[in-house]
Amino acid sequence: MEPKVRVLVVDDDVVVARTVQRILATREYEVEHVGAPDEVRDLLERRVAVEDWDAIVLDVNIGELNGLRVLAALRDAGNRTAVVMLTGDDTASTATAALRGGAFHYLVKPINAPMLLEVVDLAVRHTAVHRDLARPGDREATPGLIAGKSPAMAELRRMVPRIAGTSVSVLITGESGTGKEVLARTLHQASPRSKKAFVALNCGAIPEGLIDSELFGHTRGAFTGATSARPGVFVEADGGTLFLDEIGDMPLPVQARLLRALQEREVRPVGSDSVRPVDARVIAATNVDLARAVEAGKFRADLYFRLNVVSLRIPPLRERPEDIPGLISTLVQRHAAGQTPTIDEDALAAMVAYPWPGNVRELENAIQHALTLTKGAAIDLMSLPASLSVTCRMPRIALGSLPMAPIEELEVPDVGDIASDVSLTEAKKRAAAEFERAYLLKLLEQSRGSVSAAARVAAIDRTNFRRLLQRHNIDPGKFKA
Repeated sequence: MEPKVRVLVVDDDVVVARTVQRILATREYEVEHVGAPDEVRDLLERRVAVEDWDAIVLDVNIGELNGLRVLAALRDAGNRTAVVMLTGDDTASTATAALRGGAFHYLVKPINAPMLLEVVDLAVRHTAVHRDLARPGDREATPGLIAGKSPAMAELRRMVPRIAGTSVSVLITGESGTGKEVLARTLHQASPRSKKAFVALNCGAIPEGLIDSELFGHTRGAFTGATSARPGVFVEADGGTLFLDEIGDMPLPVQARLLRALQEREVRPVGSDSVRPVDARVIAATNVDLARAVEAGKFRADLYFRLNVVSLRIPPLRERPEDIPGLISTLVQRHAAGQTPTIDEDALAAMVAYPWPGNVRELENAIQHALTLTKGAAIDLMSLPASLSVTCRMPRIALGSLPMAPIEELEVPDVGDIASDVSLTEAKKRAAAEFERAYLLKLLEQSRGSVSAAARVAAIDRTNFRRLLQRHNIDPGKFKA
């Protein structure tokens, strides 16, 4: 006999607590209630780190106590139980504070019984997955699929086989070019669904008028140009894995229809009166902060919670420079035709020092560029893209046939300006951010505000270059002559 699911309700309002208990009783959950401030303090002092519960329902206001502080105490103690916050305040700031504090979800009073049941059910599953991930294990994903010896990448490799063995939704976050699709494919290949299809769809690359057809399919004659029926990616991925890249760029009306497909596990093709059941595991990826997008009203909160059962973050290359040599070796072997060249020490030093705003994708482009231009048995500085020369204080960056003035040497951040109590990781992050901003400003100055020209020098596409400008709050229009 399986043990009962245990839920803790922390609320000083007895009426609300009894309502929650009565609703959860329909699932035969075992519910424990604490409400008096003294009981909550005793809970924090004696049982905060004990994971006795499969989910916690926590009120934002508990007498004179602050529920967000209780949430912080749980997380600081390492408690991995999913927490559902209750609040009478429906403002975005309260919801955002709860999510960023580590809450799994939040519900606004008065309580909606079906919504409470759905959210607590998901919270229980979320807790089970993360407890399983925390257990020591000896299986590891194939190292070559997720390259890197940094602690962050080692942890990802450790987690892959455990997540792959489940069917829960996964949200992969990380900057553009970090390898989110590679990680998604790795999860698929390590899963019981590996013999079925892996289907990828870039949600940001499809016009809004066509994305429904891409997702759910269409019938013949459903719209102008629909000369034949098409199944859509959900059906194509039936039994396998559907990877939705750049999910943060999906239009709001489409988000609602996607949520319904995920909830009902069925799709209705455009132009059809019938639905078709589908069984596709969904892995989504984004390079934007979805919590902020929810706050700004650009992304549905319910879809965010549905997708974000397990979250995996791939750190940018500038946060893990120790991974760069191994990645270079892998990429050289992948793209070199015939004899594999060696890497000149100066060229290697330049690549390790460079902040790689385009991440692994930019590194791969740089390797292909170097392999094309190298004349000897070794890749040297002169064969690397011009953008890397700034790292080595070379005096000029050329823009192909464009007439460009020499770029002045960039100021290297002085480590003496960094406080002595800052960690090495944080110091590297700050220095890389300063370098990246200075580099972008110099490029725009020399290109007279031309984003296209500056992006060519940086060896990254214009879309990603514009995202870098937005991150650093740089307006290219100020540099136009």
